[in-house]
Amino acid sequence: MLQNLEIGRRAHMGASLAAAAFIAVLSFCSAIKPAAAQGIPLIRDTEIENLLNDYARPIFKAAGLGEGRVAVRIVRSEIFNAFVLDGRNVFVHTGALMQSETPNQIIGVIAHEAGHIAGGHMAALRARIARDQTRALLIRMLGLGVAIATGAGEAVFAGEELIMRSLLAERRSQEAAADQAALRYLNATRQSGRGMLETFERFAQQEFVSDAHRDPFVRSHPVATDRLSQLRTLVERSPHYDAKDPQQLQLRHDMMRAKLAGYLERPQVVFNRYPRSNNSLPARYARAIALFMQGGPQALPAALAEVDALIRDVPDNPYFYELKGDLLTRSGRPAEAIAPLRQALKLSKDASLIRVALASALLASNNPGVVQEAVNHLRKSVIVDDNPRAYRSLADAYYRLGKQAEADAAIAQAYFLEGDVKQAQIFAKRAQRVLSKGSPTWLKMDDIISYKPSSDL
Repeated sequence: MLQNLEIGRRAHMGASLAAAAFIAVLSFCSAIKPAAAQGIPLIRDTEIENLLNDYARPIFKAAGLGEGRVAVRIVRSEIFNAFVLDGRNVFVHTGALMQSETPNQIIGVIAHEAGHIAGGHMAALRARIARDQTRALLIRMLGLGVAIATGAGEAVFAGEELIMRSLLAERRSQEAAADQAALRYLNATRQSGRGMLETFERFAQQEFVSDAHRDPFVRSHPVATDRLSQLRTLVERSPHYDAKDPQQLQLRHDMMRAKLAGYLERPQVVFNRYPRSNNSLPARYARAIALFMQGGPQALPAALAEVDALIRDVPDNPYFYELKGDLLTRSGRPAEAIAPLRQALKLSKDASLIRVALASALLASNNPGVVQEAVNHLRKSVIVDDNPRAYRSLADAYYRLGKQAEADAAIAQAYFLEGDVKQAQIFAKRAQRVLSKGSPTWLKMDDIISYKPSSDL
């Protein structure tokens, strides 16, 4: 009986370690499929992306990751988390952006993730998992052989437990290495590591919380006590420990948080957080959005009055015009959204996403005379930004112009970017039959048709 109980305890321990290893690795090295194919709910916004790129650019340069090689992606999720899946993207949750009080806190998180990329941790861990899968299979086969011969199964669980412990030890080592790399990048850019330390200190207490209630950030970034102590020592020794975020950067950070709150949180929560007594730009920004989100088209006049007041106070802010265009479009008045979106595009120096919003408003106005203009905007947009929404709008425009093959090609590219390779290939084959053989679009369709997704580990 005691022996059976011990085997059951080992089985439970092995399962717990396996679950812990799986959680720790899942958000870290599953770069088998594109983010869209994995169902990661990404959001796009010019204002926020520009800010995050400004945060990340000097860090990536210090890490030797080059210019434009790595992008910061925004994941719609209220939990605090950030992760990497490959060597090309850093994913940051909206929850992390909204809960971070200073730019330095997010910059520290980005620096940590850059440390994982520069250290090649994803590739190393994927290779490790592949090796361990083979080892686990051999151990299970040998262990089962022993069990059959002796009537005992401890060898199976002990072997798999060692593999899981070894894997988790490697993850902890990589986390510590990413900490040290992040501090090098921060020092090289004359920035404080205090924000990163504040983030990890905030979650250190969750090491003692049951896994069911533990924040995903802690699951994928285990904060061991000795690691936190070492990090604190290194941060406090930095000559840039007391460096402060520039005031203008702090304002942009606060505007980002306000915008996310306005669009993503319940309006009453926004009004409580940004009461009428708070007359700052971020507060007014959040309330203008929340006012519309609460009342919809019926609240449009009041919301527009708030936005127009913002425009009067800061007439060179493109995102206030973009917001006005967005609220008009959402209210079924796209023709009226065109003018503010044109101004937003001009002030933003031709931001790709704003160009797509303008093209979408042009198409939604149902004016045949502006369809070609929409096509021109969308074609310019996809040159600099592979955006599925842009390709879908482009397909709509081409259909209206009677260009069926071009429309099918655009839909194929939208599906492909969204990770639906099967549908992409269906439309690519349909388009290719009509397109001129060897033309640029024909060749793009050929690439989609020939694409073979890599298999999972």
